[in-house]
Formats: sequence, structure tokens, C-alpha cells
Amino acid sequence: MSSNGIYVTAAFKSVETNQAYIFMKNEVVIEDYAPDTKTNDSIVYGPCPISESGFSSLKNTIFAERGIDCAFASNEEGVAYIFSGNMCAKWYYAPDDSTDDEIRDGPMPIADMFPFLKRTMFETGINAALESSGRYEAYLFKGKYFARINYDPENKDHRRTNIYPIQDYWPCLRNTTYESGFDAAFGFNNTVTNNCRCTGASQVEAYLFKKDSYARIVFTPGQTANQQLKSSKRIKQGWENLGRILPRPNVTRKLVAN
Repeated sequence: MSSNGIYVTAAFKSVETNQAYIFMKNEVVIEDYAPDTKTNDSIVYGPCPISESGFSSLKNTIFAERGIDCAFASNEEGVAYIFSGNMCAKWYYAPDDSTDDEIRDGPMPIADMFPFLKRTMFETGINAALESSGRYEAYLFKGKYFARINYDPENKDHRRTNIYPIQDYWPCLRNTTYESGFDAAFGFNNTVTNNCRCTGASQVEAYLFKKDSYARIVFTPGQTANQQLKSSKRIKQGWENLGRILPRPNVTRKLVAN
């Protein structure tokens, strides 16, 4: 976040082709990011305050008032995990344009939703998250550190997550502004595999956002080889229409007690 306004604070890929939900604290847009085409990005919906959007399940919650500062898409179709401070929820966002969106679990403290994050830096909040191609796998980022987790809802009590510096396992981000952390991310063009720790793990392409800039990377979960930083630009250069509405006004927000 900039002192002059708010940029992207959370994002996750929609089930709709080339679309993503992008949050600027308590505002939301649905963006068609048009990768690898000559057609520019377009805003499908928004920007709109979450409290005034069609997402009725988020009204009068911490996510609408304080804002969303981290998110990642689940393997379950139409479901995402959203975070605000030390709180989180499992949210069905109804991508079929229905009004049936609902919070399926939560809001609750992060450590209650993900017990393996107790007594870790992620218990109090997460800066960014990124979907993996492994089943029920995701990456969490906070400052210059990250963790790879398995959040299988049928197995909440698996072993503790290991936390590492970004620069140790993401060589494509070394000597860039992103090795010290970033504000939001989402993965796309990835095929879910049952066990992404195998040598045949599928690659993931992802966008990372930090203040007024973004990067596009390719990586294979669990591996440091074959990573690539495909591009790094100002948002206004690569996402013209999104760039036109950023930054958002840094207005006073009502805080909901945790």
C-alpha cells in the first residue's frame, strides 16, 4: 500500500477463463487480464465497495468493512479463502452470476481455520497467497518469507509448515523488488495434480503485485529449477484499464472488532 493510495491488496483467479477477482482493501473489481493476446485487459465489474457489491454474504463482515488483504482460490470450484488481519473465511463467490454466494466457514481466526499455522508468523496476518498446481496446496507470503501449505479440509492436523526466505527458493525473484515480499498474487494456466511433489509436477504461471508494479512468473511447485521471470512492469503499462483506476483513495475505514 502506498501513502498516496491503495493498490492491489488481494487477488484470486476466477473459474471464468482469463478472469480474476482483484481487491483494493474494501473495493473489488473483476478483471479480464487477457494474457498472451493483443487485446488489452478489461474491467468486467467494478470498482465497487464490497459492502455495496452483489456479494451479499460479505456485507457487515470484516471483509467488507476493513477490507480483504489476502486471498487464494481453492481446488473446490467457485470457492476462495479470504483474509483480513488475523481473520479468514472459506467463501463461495458464486461465479455463475447468481446471488447464492455464501461464507461456508468462518469468519474465524486464521489459526482456527488452519491449525498448522498456530505459533507462526502467518497466525496474525498474511500479505499474499498463491494457488499451487498441487491438490489443496497454496503458497503464503509475509514480508521476505513464504510457506507452502496443504490445506486439505479433511486433514487439518498435518505436520507444521516450514517457513523459508523467498530468495532461497524463488531464484527468479532474486535481486528484484519482489524478493522482499509483495502485496498480492494469483496463479493461472495451471493444471491441478494429485501430488505436486512428484518430478512430473505441472507448471504454474502467476502474477505478483507490489504497489504500482506487477510481475509475471512461471514456476514448478516444489522445485527451484525452470523458474522464469517473464516480465516486470508498471501496472499502467501492462494492465492499462486496471491502471486507470489505481491507486484508490486511502479513505478512513470503519474497523470491525476481531
